[in-house]
Amino acid sequence: MINQEAVDLAKKIVELDLKRDETWENLAALAGDKAHELLRRVQNS
Repeated sequence: MINQEAVDLAKKIVELDLKRDETWENLAALAGDKAHELLRRVQNS
């Protein structure tokens, strides 16, 4: 049986994934075709 803590963590991951998608859309709207490049630069800094 899966305990409640595991279920809560799974829900949190889903929420984070949805937030990530929303944030990516905002970045893409602001940075356009440079969004991927900008994200990689920030990740690597």
